[in-house]
Amino acid sequence: MTLRLYNTATRKKETFIPLTEGKVGIYVCGVTVYDLCHIGHARSAIVFDVLTRYLRAMGFDVTYVRNFTDVDDKIIERANKLGKQTGDIAQEYIDAFYEDMDRLYILKADKEPRATEHIEGMIEMISTLLDRGYAYAEGTDVFFSVKDFKGYGKLSGRKLDDMQAGSRIAVDEKKRHPMDFVLWKGVKPGEPQWDSPWGPGRPGWHLECSVMSNFFLGPSFDIHGGGRDLLFPHHENERAQSLCANEGSFARYWVHNGFVTIESEKMSKSLGNFLTIRDALKTYHPEVLRLFLLSKHYRGPLDFSKSGVLDLQSGLVRIYRTLQRLEDLIGPYEEQPEETQPAFLLNQPDTFMGQFIDMMDDDLNTAGAVGLVFEKVREMNKSMDSINGAMDETTRSHLADERGQLFLAGRVLGLLKETPKDFFRQLTSDAGAVDPSEIEKMIEQRAAAKATKDWAKADEIRDRLKEMGVILEDGPKGTTWRFDV
Repeated sequence: MTLRLYNTATRKKETFIPLTEGKVGIYVCGVTVYDLCHIGHARSAIVFDVLTRYLRAMGFDVTYVRNFTDVDDKIIERANKLGKQTGDIAQEYIDAFYEDMDRLYILKADKEPRATEHIEGMIEMISTLLDRGYAYAEGTDVFFSVKDFKGYGKLSGRKLDDMQAGSRIAVDEKKRHPMDFVLWKGVKPGEPQWDSPWGPGRPGWHLECSVMSNFFLGPSFDIHGGGRDLLFPHHENERAQSLCANEGSFARYWVHNGFVTIESEKMSKSLGNFLTIRDALKTYHPEVLRLFLLSKHYRGPLDFSKSGVLDLQSGLVRIYRTLQRLEDLIGPYEEQPEETQPAFLLNQPDTFMGQFIDMMDDDLNTAGAVGLVFEKVREMNKSMDSINGAMDETTRSHLADERGQLFLAGRVLGLLKETPKDFFRQLTSDAGAVDPSEIEKMIEQRAAAKATKDWAKADEIRDRLKEMGVILEDGPKGTTWRFDV
């Protein structure tokens, strides 16, 4: 089986065939840096992180581009409100973005341009659109003329006449058509500005991604991604201006992830259910959040609920308990390759890995892939349960191979990044209140008490640890511990 992706532009799954054999160019619309990232941003970032990981694991040379919108009405509004420069606001939230993404094990993109770094290219593109008759200037503003591009609406499946009839967009007297969109905005007091042939001002939002994708990937590239909320008008407008200005096909596959709701309601600051990534991380372990966001197919909606997250947390706890059990039996896993090592899924003879690849090839079915991981963990526990007495080398080798396959799947999904001990240490939000060195010291005292057959003292230490939220598990190689979750 080969990778098939649902292409929003054709509304069907298509076999993925890159423009250049062995190479893939991906452009994903990044965040507007005026505030902290929310859980919806996390879902989109994780989806395209996994897509990139998977393509590399299957041997593709991937160039992944994700931008920052660092000039925008919301950034300007925040800067004016706080009495700061727009560049300072943008940098503050870019730094916060990296902190959040790092905690969720999201790899950096290969190229992470900022809109303000490509103003010259935007001015050049506007000039091309004007020269070709797809744009018009009204004073110091420049607009794209949607009626002059016959393919407008094809990506989102909308008809221009229907959009005009149902439009609630405030009518700008400068526009020739209600759906025309701005390419260049004339300067206003208190706003950042750049010189242009039409006067000082700044670019429209839609323009930046067309320019930056062309700069890094060329006029034709493989995959354009983003949240479903960007499909219209942002991606529709991107496509229109790119096809009119450049000699290419722009994006060949359009991939959009679904919305995230909070307890079945649309996320909104006015409803008080706006959940930032860092607020969520105050309650849940990063891998728990990541697993939850991968537990449903990326194209469908995902409802973020406490019960749903805790269900996945229980599942992740079972996986890490299994890994701890394996460490006790056959020692720690020390073969994890570097994140950037390519093609590590090629030529994998294991049945599990074949099934895992089939799931991922089916439009990045992470939900099915996660299900296979849980099934593999159940099988591994059965194998360990069946060990009676001394373990032979065949059994040891089999368990080591099974664990290796599990970690390969984890690398694609961005999971199983911690040692079992570290995972359980970090899992509870108040874990920092318990000093791990104190726990280890009490375990040593309990071992000494058991050695002298002082069972009462050994039980007392176990009970004290339990009150601290620490569970002991005695195994053939000694006692391990974890937080009770």
